[in-house]
Amino acid sequence: MEKITDKKKIGGLVLLFTFLYFTSYITRINYGAVISEMEKTTDMTRTMLSMALTGSFITYGAGQIVSGICGDRFSPKRLITYGLCLTVLMNVLIPFCPNAYIMLGVWCVNGFAQAFMWPPLVKLMTTLFTEEDYKASSVKVSWGSSFGTIAVYLLSPVIIALSGWKAVFFVSAICGIVMIFLWNRFCVDIEAKPNTAVKSVKETNVAKPRHMLFNPLMICVMLAIVLQGMLRDGVTTWMPSYISETYDLSNIVAILTGVVMPIFSILTFQVTSRLYRKVLTNPMTCAGVIFGVGAIASLALVFFTGKNAALSVAFSALLTGSMHGVNLILICMVPAFFNKYGNVSTVSGILNSCTYVGSAISTYGIALISEKFSWSFTLLIWLIIALFGTLLCLVNIIPWRKKMS
Repeated sequence: MEKITDKKKIGGLVLLFTFLYFTSYITRINYGAVISEMEKTTDMTRTMLSMALTGSFITYGAGQIVSGICGDRFSPKRLITYGLCLTVLMNVLIPFCPNAYIMLGVWCVNGFAQAFMWPPLVKLMTTLFTEEDYKASSVKVSWGSSFGTIAVYLLSPVIIALSGWKAVFFVSAICGIVMIFLWNRFCVDIEAKPNTAVKSVKETNVAKPRHMLFNPLMICVMLAIVLQGMLRDGVTTWMPSYISETYDLSNIVAILTGVVMPIFSILTFQVTSRLYRKVLTNPMTCAGVIFGVGAIASLALVFFTGKNAALSVAFSALLTGSMHGVNLILICMVPAFFNKYGNVSTVSGILNSCTYVGSAISTYGIALISEKFSWSFTLLIWLIIALFGTLLCLVNIIPWRKKMS
């Protein structure tokens, strides 16, 4: 299929893709945003409620692999439509769940439905856009996650104050319905057929895609992705609870502090994109530097916790923003190196699934550690994770240059 070169058409599609990603976040992170209010107004404990988050991260991660494989074989437009329809239904059902175990089941299905957004979207963008347009578009589409997070953390307290936490899910479902209409009205489709690049790779005896993906270098990349997922989603989910308990603030005020995190994320997207495209063109170098910024933010959190609420919010935001920057490089940019093999959607799904392995571990783990030990000990764990992630990226700078350049 010919690449789209008309800037107006590219701009329209990027806007649509960004709104899709925005909607996927609204219908996915809303549970985490209101979990502290759910804990307060129900007879369910933090650990019980966090089971649904952990379960959804597991099904989302597993679904990424399924979605990635399907995205290389079936219509990405239709796959995303099916995912949107199912996530709307789950958002409508969650307020009617009588206990944490039913919530777990419903939100696990939602996690699987959400998995059918990103890999097919990557397939669409790499097929429709040139390499440079893809790099620029990936950053703009990634803004959708930050704007979605801002919307959830800004509007959830208002909706809770007016109608309670259940209304947050109904409003999210309405956004999903609007997106289904816009997606089917304005999105172009691409033909689902085998990519001839794969045949050409085999015929010329170049390394097979499977070998290129499952080697020591890429396994280290996957582990780094797991670590950034642990920090990105773990901190995002539990930061309001950390602020509320450490500084004795109300849940609604604490939830509002979550707005600061995606603002930092947008800035980090821009800085990371510029660094990668203009200065640190090796993705391992760029990811390592941004991971290092997250480690510094974690260290500051350890020293300043309990002393100043504003500083704790700012350093938490810098930490999550840094992880969004790492995510941009390892999840958005790295899969493009596999486009010549015709399995970019599969690779995108596998790499993105690693994020949610980390998310599942940290969401439940942070709840458990903070309840059993203390927030100070939890912050120390965040620092260790950030340092390990930085090291993993930096030691793979030379191997990446040798194998993937």
